[in-house]
Amino acid sequence: MTGRPAPALLPPSLRAWLGLIAALATLAVVVLGVLYAGHSEPGTVDRWIIQPTADTVGPPWRQVALAMDSLGEPAGAATLVVATVTGCLLLRRPRAAVLVVVGVGMTVGTATLLKHLAGRTIHGDNLSYPSGHTAFATALALVVALLATGRLGLGRTAGTLLVLVAALVAGAAMGWAQVALGAHYPTDVLGGWCTALVVIPATAWLVDRTADAGRRERN
Repeated sequence: MTGRPAPALLPPSLRAWLGLIAALATLAVVVLGVLYAGHSEPGTVDRWIIQPTADTVGPPWRQVALAMDSLGEPAGAATLVVATVTGCLLLRRPRAAVLVVVGVGMTVGTATLLKHLAGRTIHGDNLSYPSGHTAFATALALVVALLATGRLGLGRTAGTLLVLVAALVAGAAMGWAQVALGAHYPTDVLGGWCTALVVIPATAWLVDRTADAGRRERN
């Protein structure tokens, strides 16, 4: 007797659209990485955005930016991950819990690797491309959005819209904080956002495949 199969993390209705978005995001990460490899100055787009904001945000918005930034630091990030994993387990979605740990971890790890490959710096020798904080926030939002899409039974259009809006809101909020605090260039933020859009759908698909294969073997 077989049990009811667990819902997919990456519903079939979303795979084509998110696959296309991931492909475009991959292209953006590569192009930006090549353009700014080894640079230590803002580019044209960065200068257009960064001049009025970097290191000039005053209270209360500076405190808001610092609070956002703290969520991407080790202690804040660990707290968010543990809380999200706990929520997934309480909702009886172990696959989603695995995706939180593996997907978010792989996203941050990929961003870290890309930083060393690109070698772009800010404020001396601080590696900046892509933004790990933005990648983390976007990745976590994507996981939560995918979980919500499955639980609500959303179709292709509504599901894709929910996932993209969640990624945009989380990435924009954390990205704004990073630029406002002068920790990253705007193109670093874009690179971090795109990194999450590549890694999370791919990891969700891989977790689904692995879990389904394991279930078939047990049955």
